[in-house]
Amino acid sequence: MKTHSVLTALLVFSLGLISLFAGTAYADESEAWEALREGRAVLMLRHALAPGTGDPANFDVDDCSTQRNLNAEGREQARAWKVYLAEHGVEEARVFSSQWCRCLDTARGMDVGPVKEMMSLNSFFQNRSNSDMHTQQTIAIVNEMEPGLPVVLVSHQVNITALTGIYPSSNEGVVMALPLSENPTILARVSPGS
Repeated sequence: MKTHSVLTALLVFSLGLISLFAGTAYADESEAWEALREGRAVLMLRHALAPGTGDPANFDVDDCSTQRNLNAEGREQARAWKVYLAEHGVEEARVFSSQWCRCLDTARGMDVGPVKEMMSLNSFFQNRSNSDMHTQQTIAIVNEMEPGLPVVLVSHQVNITALTGIYPSSNEGVVMALPLSENPTILARVSPGS
């Protein structure tokens, strides 16, 4: 009888802990969206699906035909951000993008604001020695931004991994607390349809 009571108490306690932690995860994402809306965080995402790895040998940043580009699914993924962001209270944003066509096409497909190119968001996949320079420039640029609409950065896996240690999927974003640093506070990992 005593053993049964102890087991029941342990089961109730365990279920309470599970529900507590499940609620915490949800609350954290809710807080991440609030921070983004209020200008206390930034959203950095990997471009939508562009099959392949790296870029062709004849890559030219000014010629999309020499680059890996979004496919039909990738274009659909990019458009899904508009609805997803609106569901979280972000209808307009300041959008900055790598100069690579797959990032610009993702940023434009999101359709939440004019897109500005930011060279520090460019991929350094072919030249990893530029990792620190790109990361430091991105941190500095973001931290110097004036208050205003939420900030969305569209970049590449290598850039996000260098800054956060996270290996994002195509079309996955990371909400980071401001100010950014070399060890940013990650508030949430987000993507439409997740």
